[in-house]
Amino acid sequence: MGAGSDRGRRTPGGAAAHTGRRGHGDGLRRLLRPRHIAVFGGESAAEAIRQCRAIGFTGEVWPVHPHRDSIEGLPCRRSVGELPQAPDAALVAVPREASIPVLAELSAHGAGGAVCYAAGFAEDGADGARLQERLREAAGAMPVVGPNCIGVLNYLDGSALWADQHGGTRVARGVAVITQSGNIAQNMTMQRRSVPLGYVITAGNGAVTGVPQLMEGLLDDPRVTAIGLHLEGIDDVPAFSRAALKALAAGVPVVALKTGSSELGARANLSHTSSLAGSDVLCDALFRRLGIARVHEVGTFLETLKLLHVHGPQDGTRITSASCSGGEAALIADVAQRHGAELPELPAEVAARLRRVLGERVHVANPLDYHTYIWGDAEAQRDCFTALLGAGFDMNLLLLDVPRADRCAPELWTTTLEAYTAAARASGAPACVVSSLPEGLPEETGSRLLAEGIAPMHGMADCVRALAAAASIGAARRRHAGTGTLPPGPSGPAPEGPAPARRGGPGGALDEYEAKQALSAHGAPTPRGAATGQGGDGAADEAAALAATLGFPVVVKALSPGLAHKSEVGGVRTGLADEGAVREAVAAMAPLADRFLIERMVPGAVAELVVGVRHDPRFGRALTLGSGGVLVELVRDTATLLLPASRAEIEETLGSLRAWPVLRGFRAGPAGDVAAAVEAVSAVAAYAQREDVTEVEVNPLLVLPEGHGAVAVDAVVRYAGHEHTDENEEVTHG
Repeated sequence: MGAGSDRGRRTPGGAAAHTGRRGHGDGLRRLLRPRHIAVFGGESAAEAIRQCRAIGFTGEVWPVHPHRDSIEGLPCRRSVGELPQAPDAALVAVPREASIPVLAELSAHGAGGAVCYAAGFAEDGADGARLQERLREAAGAMPVVGPNCIGVLNYLDGSALWADQHGGTRVARGVAVITQSGNIAQNMTMQRRSVPLGYVITAGNGAVTGVPQLMEGLLDDPRVTAIGLHLEGIDDVPAFSRAALKALAAGVPVVALKTGSSELGARANLSHTSSLAGSDVLCDALFRRLGIARVHEVGTFLETLKLLHVHGPQDGTRITSASCSGGEAALIADVAQRHGAELPELPAEVAARLRRVLGERVHVANPLDYHTYIWGDAEAQRDCFTALLGAGFDMNLLLLDVPRADRCAPELWTTTLEAYTAAARASGAPACVVSSLPEGLPEETGSRLLAEGIAPMHGMADCVRALAAAASIGAARRRHAGTGTLPPGPSGPAPEGPAPARRGGPGGALDEYEAKQALSAHGAPTPRGAATGQGGDGAADEAAALAATLGFPVVVKALSPGLAHKSEVGGVRTGLADEGAVREAVAAMAPLADRFLIERMVPGAVAELVVGVRHDPRFGRALTLGSGGVLVELVRDTATLLLPASRAEIEETLGSLRAWPVLRGFRAGPAGDVAAAVEAVSAVAAYAQREDVTEVEVNPLLVLPEGHGAVAVDAVVRYAGHEHTDENEEVTHG
């Protein structure tokens, strides 16, 4: 496809390592909604002119070329200085070195903005990165999309800063897509799913104008009904958060399709938290906080945007389903269960009305198989669908694949569509028509349904996933509307509080006793315990005396800041019932440490949790909660949220775990003290927000029976400056 064809490559360290992108203001509005366009280059410029004509751009287009007299019948100017006026937008489709002086001239001339099509910048190594920095300097205050991108399509106004073919058409209102991959963008324009695309923008390297700035520019256009983001990463989290919060405040839903879900590679760590809360997990936490719905497949991405365009964010996932097939009814029931939708029992009056319409031979249920007894009977079908849509649920589905018009007679299916449309129109209930196969709803059928306010959805699973995504956005809106404020950014102020007494470990790591003292001073409950003060032969006697004072049974642990996970090397002994057992344990652990922690055993736990906080340089501090103990990484029942977090958010996160039924009292088991657990987690999180703390982990936090509290029985604290220098360091988990 020529220059810029590798439109998805990332630069070293991310496509936009700079955080000083300009907001651009009016320039970005001019770039996205231009009145006149300048195009620079040869065949690429000619293609852009053809594409502008194809989608009905009514403004002036000025080709600029140093040697040609005309391009596509339009007279060429020789330079920026010969243009009739500063263009609102420019497509710069010339070689990479030549792009820089053109952008500088456009900026000096007062152009609104430009698309830089050429590749070979930061995605191509150090030389390209230096060239990209020159591009930034040349752009000055002017917004620039790219480099290494196809460009910008505006189907609302008919402008195509786009040096290639595309498959979209004009719309009056629609969704906007921003992607870091040009090929994916081009593929999306070719979709046959009746998704009304208003804008398609390929961000490329985002050297000057990144995804956050483009989002804010789109929010200025009231015709944009939803924004879809295809992301490979988030380089500027604060700017991204500001843009997403503006979208949340403006009522414009945002959907993200983020690639790269593998976790950060973990070296030897002092805690489990880093491996459980990698960069992709932190992206999920950020999306939840900002009210962004994340999806994982291109089809789901487009279906979700379409559903949001038609029906907006949802109050829930309670659905009705109608089909004239028991097989389809069974399929939708399975899909709903897998992807988070509910098919509640129909209200009694609705069921009675359906029995009157369908007769005694039809079993009335949800999902409804209305059989073929009323097939082709428009009035009976309308009555059936009207009754079903009166159930008052969040969404209503008609399962229907329209047969091929070139080989079949689809009139009876058309009758069903018309009956459903009439029922939806009369009831005002939200409705979708769902095909089992993408080709089951032709574009012309989808267009007719869209015009009636019915979402034409392709594929049952994608439809239900889209509904779940729309419901998550609706929940975020209600959550923030209830507080009267938007959620905070991904970092918060450091709390006041006493500093730990000593930092004896390597690079600022505390041993377990010091860590527990620090957490206890901030309100986190810990077991009764004490540490020996001397090593050698005297340590065993001192430990035995401490155990006698505390009362048996006790736990003995070897203390060393570099030995945070002790069980696999024999650094922990539990259930010691007398002084002799304590002396024996200390003697056995002598090769591991000089000091020892003696603690009372804490019996009767309902559940064990892991509570971890780590500081990420991009996302700030993140809190990970999950099922704890020695199998924490094997079980991987965890959830992560960004700090600061309220107690309500912490309890909601605990409620998302598979271990939640155990905490609430599974079967005949006792309920755990959830309130105490939430308070303990809050205390750990508050301490971890100290400016000098980089990582805290409690594993396990024992949740005792209701009314008996929660206790942190193991803890790790790491301070700024701690670095692992030996990637082969052996650290075991306890």
